[in-house]
Amino acid sequence: MDILQRKPANLAIHTSPSHDLRLVKCDVPSLGPNDCLVHVRASGICGSDVHFWKHGRIGPMIVTGDNGLGHESAGVVIKIGESVTRFKVGDRVALECGIPCSKPTCFPCRTGRYNACPDVVFFSTPPYHGVLRRYHAHPEAWLHKLPDHVSFEEGSLVEPLSVALAGIDRADLRLADPLVVCGAGPIGLTTLIAASAAGAEPIVITDVDASRLVMAQKLVPRVKTVLVEKGVDSQSVADKIVAALGQQAKLVIECTGVESSIHAGIYSTRFGGSVFVIGVGRDFQNIPFMHLSANEIDLKFQYRYHDTYPKAIRLVAAGIVDLKPLVTHRFRLEEGVDAFKIASTPGSNAIKVQILDEE
Repeated sequence: MDILQRKPANLAIHTSPSHDLRLVKCDVPSLGPNDCLVHVRASGICGSDVHFWKHGRIGPMIVTGDNGLGHESAGVVIKIGESVTRFKVGDRVALECGIPCSKPTCFPCRTGRYNACPDVVFFSTPPYHGVLRRYHAHPEAWLHKLPDHVSFEEGSLVEPLSVALAGIDRADLRLADPLVVCGAGPIGLTTLIAASAAGAEPIVITDVDASRLVMAQKLVPRVKTVLVEKGVDSQSVADKIVAALGQQAKLVIECTGVESSIHAGIYSTRFGGSVFVIGVGRDFQNIPFMHLSANEIDLKFQYRYHDTYPKAIRLVAAGIVDLKPLVTHRFRLEEGVDAFKIASTPGSNAIKVQILDEE
């Protein structure tokens, strides 16, 4: 029996400007000629999903109407459009959710930096619904085939791994670079795993949550940890980081976006080093300008990613990067609201919450 007959309800998780969160029933989407209908089997909850729900915006991206969440997903193709050539029914895929315009007149698309496309359709970013739903129509050009031995959960984790890989590439990490990772949330831990595989040494990771630092040492046993205590100034935190690292960092990858954490990262960086900010924070923040200037420290930033999914899938498939331990909580799609409550509760000890939908 066809999956659409067995499970006719296209359930999805939505929010709105009133900051509600609910499970809704949607129509099964129709397919364009170049689209594939995907039964989404695994979706991770990202911090940005929680932010859109709780705060209704991230910078200029504002929830103005009913908005579906989710952009970390993998699933199986159950129907294809008439012009699709790369996929067939039954193929297992990861969904890259930023769909650029790809027009020859678009400078970012033409030059390969399609993450900067001004007309990008990024599923889950207002006004576009996300892919945390049972059935989703996706352009075949932005689907990536998963090897049979890579699980749907791992396939959904390719998205946060893409964020980490883009940061490592732009930060210009090299073998034996002394590295500090600020923040041991999902992106920080994913960055830690990838940076370790890339040969960073020594490595320190920081966080305000001791349980996350324990997880970091399970993932990369040689990493040193620094617990950031509330009320301690950034220079003192930096002193602890440098002591744990045994030297000042050549590179800091900042994964929280919190001003005090960025400051601590800057103060722990050596002359001529760089601080690379992945984390998303407040619209306006202060920086220690003269310290950066007098120490020739480069301060860089990242916006999403491009050309990372194939690389990420190869790393996972080869076992070079093991993302499986990051999943700490699993829920059925029908329990999606409960899943978000766990993902947004600091005391839950959640790292990556996954929402799964079985066949």
